[in-house]
Amino acid sequence: MNKNEKLCVGLLVALLVGYLGWNYFAPKPQPQVATAVVAPQQSVSAAVTPVANPAPAIAPQVEMKAATQHYYTLENEQVKLTFSNLGARLVKAELLAYRAENKAEATHVVLETGDLLNLKFEGMPAYLTYAVEQKDPQTLIFRTVLASGITLERTVTLQKDYALTVSDVFLSAQGTAVMPYTFSVGAFGLTETSGDALGVDTLAAGEKKPDYHEGDLAKLLGARSAFLGCGTSSDPTGLPLSGTTSIATAQRWVALKSRFFTTLVMPPVAAPCAYGVTRDVAAKTLQINRVNAEFSYPAVQLQAGVSTGVVTRIYVGPKMLSGLKTFGDHAERVMDFGMFSWFCELLVPLLNFFHSLIPNYGVAIILLTLLVRVVFWPLTHKSTVSMRKMSVIQPQIKALQAQFKENPQKLQQETFKLYREHKVNPFSSCLPMLVQIPIFIALFTVLRSAVELRFSGFLWIADLSQPENLFAGILPVPLNILPILTSATMALQTHLSPSTGDPAQKKMMTWMMPIMLLFMFYSMPSALCLYWTVSQVLSIIQMWMIHRQTAVQTAHA
Repeated sequence: MNKNEKLCVGLLVALLVGYLGWNYFAPKPQPQVATAVVAPQQSVSAAVTPVANPAPAIAPQVEMKAATQHYYTLENEQVKLTFSNLGARLVKAELLAYRAENKAEATHVVLETGDLLNLKFEGMPAYLTYAVEQKDPQTLIFRTVLASGITLERTVTLQKDYALTVSDVFLSAQGTAVMPYTFSVGAFGLTETSGDALGVDTLAAGEKKPDYHEGDLAKLLGARSAFLGCGTSSDPTGLPLSGTTSIATAQRWVALKSRFFTTLVMPPVAAPCAYGVTRDVAAKTLQINRVNAEFSYPAVQLQAGVSTGVVTRIYVGPKMLSGLKTFGDHAERVMDFGMFSWFCELLVPLLNFFHSLIPNYGVAIILLTLLVRVVFWPLTHKSTVSMRKMSVIQPQIKALQAQFKENPQKLQQETFKLYREHKVNPFSSCLPMLVQIPIFIALFTVLRSAVELRFSGFLWIADLSQPENLFAGILPVPLNILPILTSATMALQTHLSPSTGDPAQKKMMTWMMPIMLLFMFYSMPSALCLYWTVSQVLSIIQMWMIHRQTAVQTAHA
């Protein structure tokens, strides 16, 4: 391995390790203070005069008073939502296409709000009793009259792709009134998925990239840091059970999310918001098990006999690219695809296209890998041929090094002259790695949170979104076969690659890189290991074909 090759390998490994480390451990940027002005609310029958409110602070809940509670449901083929007549609140959301556990008899994933008042208002009794009318399976109408004489009508409409609208209409029969208006959502908790983690995203008005607050969640409880915003080795003794923070600048939406699911709330216009966290009191280490948020809308100013309404849009369901894109306003950025988002958003439809042809995501990943190799086949072919030419002229390079060892400038001139004579590019050996690293990062980003892969099996793999974990509970460390195959194919690929350096260095690299890969890949999703292994097998086949072609040409020369 020559100096250029070692430089390329070192740089690419550093980039890969740095990306993975930054992706997991780096603090997320804080939202910038802006001078955004909250626009007037849209009105059903009259304009709303906004009264500026400060960013909200999530208040403790009021105990439910004794009252008759009834439940009502909205349902389509994707989701079933349960509401209560007390507070006109959302009690839980059942995602009908997703199982809570990887078992045939498992129940649906349920996103429960717990004791938090989902969709609650500020300035009125917490568990106000509503009269309820259900017009159809997708529409609920809640009505109540406040002590002040203001009539409130809330219409909840379930739409397709996990979206719903909440329309609140106020009517004052006796003179003017000002309604404080805080719209809350939560709680959002951990699911049964192994390695699940919680996060909160906010999108500032006028921005396209959200602020990701995973790294900030543990800090709200007084901890320094948290792995993925969820688990940490910190001792929770003495830490508060919950914490909140406010964002005073106007936000276009706020999203509460886990690894595969999200609840995203979008007000009619940007508004200040707040979010909070709660930790698991039974956990021996700091474990955040619930997040919640709320928007502080401009207060609604009412005039006698004039109804005024505000419409809020909500997405509650899987982190699915197609559905979030349909929801609009950059909601798909909840996927947190990072620097290669444009490529990630291309990979997801391709993966689903291959799955539509053969309904198995393991096969879809293999077909996607084949497509990537075919597209870049000419580039890797040219690079491999150039590497072989470099190997052939290596004796001449060593002769030049011996001849001009006292004259580095002359050595460089003669070496590049030799490259030109044999039409060799000394940097071409880096090209295959330069191509694979961005693809690897994009696939890593997609496959770690692709809800399509959740509980998807392939051959002996029970869940492509998780490590194989064979013989878990029997062996001290669960057996993961694919990372071992990945390391083995890496060793074989390195062994077959033409080398222009010291044989001892090549031998060291043949073992060092596979061992590094084994440790890096052992706890990664099986889908990623499957891609990398198949990609390397195809690369080995390409090398063998080029070697055979070169041998035939040499024999006829």
